Amino acid sequence: RMPQPRPHGLPLAGFGRRLAARLIDFAIVLALNVVVNGWFVWRFLEEMEPYWREVIRRAMEGNTSREGLPQIGEQAGGLQLAIVAIAAALWLAYEVPATASSGQTIGKRVMRIRAVPLTAYEPLGFGRALARWNTYGGVPTLLWCCFGLGVLIQLVDALSPLFDHPLRQALHDKRAQTVVVQLPHSDPNRPLNDRSDLQETPHDPDRKT
Repeated sequence: RMPQPRPHGLPLAGFGRRLAARLIDFAIVLALNVVVNGWFVWRFLEEMEPYWREVIRRAMEGNTSREGLPQIGEQAGGLQLAIVAIAAALWLAYEVPATASSGQTIGKRVMRIRAVPLTAYEPLGFGRALARWNTYGGVPTLLWCCFGLGVLIQLVDALSPLFDHPLRQALHDKRAQTVVVQLPHSDPNRPLNDRSDLQETPHDPDRKT
């Protein structure tokens, strides 16, 4: 059996840790949306309420007719676009700067994992962090309105590390040429420019040790 790769001398992060980190980050971004996006969501539900109330009433009566349904509020479309755009902006502001500078969001810090470039143990930089986030966050979030297409893309991306070997890269990792590693217990928040106790041997997935 081939040994697991150790990019920059560190073990790859397991899927469970990555999923837990993502759920923590999702909870934080959701809380931000409740504060910032709450009014827009409330207004959107108000615009949709007469339509869905009548649809549900007819469904309970076994009536599948669509004739005479109340009109959806005129502002519903604009509110939906605003909600999605604000959600994407909040997610970008939360994740991209942190990942660009340290490779870690709050979720990643809690789970002691870090995103680093394949080529060097160094900060991702804004461009690489943006490309990484845009693959699973930016474009898919803007596609939430398209019959769930964005959610499907995000689900496929979230599960993709399970099927990638040997580096367990998600689709967003492949696009940005990054890998997620597990940090030692001794100092999980060590700056990226501190390479103490890391192996200096460059990563080679085919090298036998």
